[in-house]
Formats: sequence, structure tokens, C-alpha cells
Amino acid sequence: MPETYPLSYITTAHRTISVVGGEGSNVDSDTVAAFGAEWQAFHGFSDADIARIGAQYFDIVTDEMLLPHHRALDLGCGSGRFMQYLLPRVAHITGIDPSDAIFAADALLGNNDRVALCRTDLSRLPYPDNHFDFAYSLGVLHHIPNTAQALHDAVAKLKTGGWFLLYIYYNLDNRSTGYRVLFALVNMLRHFVSRLPRRPKHLLCELLAVVCYLPLVGLCRALKRIGAPLHWRARIPLQFYENQSWYVIRNDALDRFGTPLRTAIFAGANSRYDAPSGLD
Repeated sequence: MPETYPLSYITTAHRTISVVGGEGSNVDSDTVAAFGAEWQAFHGFSDADIARIGAQYFDIVTDEMLLPHHRALDLGCGSGRFMQYLLPRVAHITGIDPSDAIFAADALLGNNDRVALCRTDLSRLPYPDNHFDFAYSLGVLHHIPNTAQALHDAVAKLKTGGWFLLYIYYNLDNRSTGYRVLFALVNMLRHFVSRLPRRPKHLLCELLAVVCYLPLVGLCRALKRIGAPLHWRARIPLQFYENQSWYVIRNDALDRFGTPLRTAIFAGANSRYDAPSGLD
């Protein structure tokens, strides 16, 4: 059974959101605030955006892993876009997030009695162990001070034989030296941008989307139109975004450069979604 946590409730137009009081032991308040601001600024994803992004992240999830009667758990639900994508495949889905993003998820998901939302962090999950059939955490655990502990706490909520889908940064062990140098430079810029006040940070990230993302994404799109093979285009930084909307690109520029804390880059994670060219 879960530990006893002080629970309160917020009633919105769509549902009652449960809230675990206080602050957990494995959370960075600046990072939580940054993500809350991000998802309040970017919560208007189109159905096409959600379908495209969801298909890219859940492509390895088979019908045997995720059944219509399953209860699913989204750990760090943000805007709720992955919950929206997954909802047709499960009986019920619970989203947790410690930030104001929980209200963006509430608005996106609307009235639906198969959805539950809880404002809390991974160190204080108010659910019994062995409760969920399927859980996932996409681009979240590398933003938590103790990533290994967060993963342990999350997996404990799964039933025996359940499935956990994890996307986390890895150590670029299959990338060239030039690629690693480029990532180091990007990370240095992130350290500067992420510490700016909210409005200047958002404006600078918009500029970075235009100056850094658009030329590279435009090059990939041009090469695709003339029939250049994927393995050529994949060598270009940010090729991942060649099929993404401008809204997604702007959102990811803020996500990439506006987040204060990134930890625990694990070796051996899914290299298709690595730090410099994937989403988080």
C-alpha cells in the first residue's frame, strides 16, 4: 500500500484533481516551475501533432503490452498530449505532474471519466504498489535529481508482468566526436538561457527556433523532396523535426534550452530518441 500523504483536491470544469501537499524529496523546484511555464505556453497541440508524436514514441508498444482493459500511468504528463494519444487503447489512464502543467492537461483532456489527474512528484505517488498494468515516462526522469530512485519508485506501482516505457537521454556512445562537441556547445547555451527570467527566456527560445532549428529542418525537408535517402538526412542535426509542425519546433526549442536541471544520462537507452535530435 502507498504511504499516507496529505491530499487535497482542486475542482475544475472537467474533473477533480487530487493534490499531494508539500514538496517531495526528489524534486527540483526550479525545474518544476520551468516545465509548468512551458506547458502553459504550449498546450494547443493539434490532433495531427499528437498523432504524429505519439506514434513516434509508442511505436515499440505492441498490442500484447497494452490491452483494452489496462490501467495506464503517465509519469510527468505535462500537457497531457501522450495521455490523449493513448486513451483510445486503454480502459483508464492516470497522469501525474508536480507543476502547473496539470491544468494544461486537464484542459486538453476535457470531460472524460476514464482520466484521472494528480498533482504530485514521483517520490510521493499516492497509489498502491502493483496497481497499474502499463506505465510510461517520456523525457522526464533525466530532469529529476535522483533519476535511479525515481525509476525505482515508478516501477513499484506496476503489476507483476506489467510494462514500462521509458525515454531518457543516453551518453551518445554511438555518436561521432563532432556530434558530441556540438551537444556540449548546445548544453553550454542551455545553462545560460535556462537561468533567464521567464519572458526573456521564452523570447530567446523563439529566436533560437528561427535561427537554429529552421535552417537545419529546412535543409532536411529540401533533401527529402529531391529524394535524398533517410540515412543521409539523419546525419544532419535536428533531422527528427523534418516532419514536425512549426508549433512543435517552437515548443521543443523552449524545452531544449529552457530547462534548468538535466541529470543521469544513461548508457544503453533508446538511441533513436537521443538528446540533441529528439523530443523531450
